[in-house]
Amino acid sequence: MTENTMPSPADIRAFRAENPKMRERDIAAQLKVSEAALVAAEVGISATRIDASALKLLERVAELGEVMALSRNESAVHEKIGVYENIKTGGQGAIVLGENIDLRIFPSRWAHAFAVTKKDGDQERLSLQYFDKAGTAVHKVHLRPASNVEAYHAIVADLRIEDQSQDFVADDSKAAADESGDVTKDELRDHWSKMTDTHEFFGMLRKLKIGRQAAVRTVGDDYAWKLDNTAAIEMMHASVKSGLPIMCFVGNDGIVQIHSGPIFNVQPMGPWINILDETFHMHLRQDHIAEIWAVRKPTKDGHVTSVEVYGAQGEMIIQFFSKRKEGSEERAEWRDIVESLPRATSVAA
Repeated sequence: MTENTMPSPADIRAFRAENPKMRERDIAAQLKVSEAALVAAEVGISATRIDASALKLLERVAELGEVMALSRNESAVHEKIGVYENIKTGGQGAIVLGENIDLRIFPSRWAHAFAVTKKDGDQERLSLQYFDKAGTAVHKVHLRPASNVEAYHAIVADLRIEDQSQDFVADDSKAAADESGDVTKDELRDHWSKMTDTHEFFGMLRKLKIGRQAAVRTVGDDYAWKLDNTAAIEMMHASVKSGLPIMCFVGNDGIVQIHSGPIFNVQPMGPWINILDETFHMHLRQDHIAEIWAVRKPTKDGHVTSVEVYGAQGEMIIQFFSKRKEGSEERAEWRDIVESLPRATSVAA
């Protein structure tokens, strides 16, 4: 393998064998391949290609019983233990509104899928893994001791596809978002002030052709103010101390995964901030944080406040809200926490 050629499936397997303790994303980065290419190299050995349809997964996934649902982006990982239930599909999306597993799914972004078996000592670890067309992980379903293994094998047999090749060709083309709108601050504030529901925010951005980060930077500090980069971990510690139920959103192009409820155990480890609770694990790379903003959006129930963490490319890494029921006001304790977080210090030119 020369520097300019892609590693073959055999090359990938050899590298993994030589580096058994290296994390998969690190292997993929070192070999300059996608994570899906790593999995594809094991097809016929420990992986099986299956239908990548999110809707076909949702038709069957409840049969597995208790599992761990994992969604991530480059800088945050969100893991929830529970059952896929209260599933609704239609139009361009699907939602899972279970007590623990809460997802917003965009099926058109799901392009490749594998059933994966990993040996862990005497144990077999089984999972269903879904990727976008570039080979970036979208969503994974990991079986747990209480899961229905027979149902898993039946699902894999039914969803197995004819193509069982070990090669993976990534499609890195992306539809660029049109963020070319020439929007004045007054125009943005006018649209912002007229929102009656937080879900109107995306439509407003599309209509004005402005990116999310650009909008929060522009709108003015009565609606959005920049926080210090320590604000995320301080907010988590304050939430633990108060016992306040919060919402934590982590997403990628194909899914958003949500935790709703209190958090209990926040542990920094190296560059990571970790929440390590019984049915919820979250891992956030602090060194990937470029900006954090507190954001207020008007609704018919009063304004709703979020803490939004952005990466170096302007991408949303993770987002936090107070848990609230539709039709009820935001909790005053949450507003107090957000308003007391350290603000970014402006550097004089």
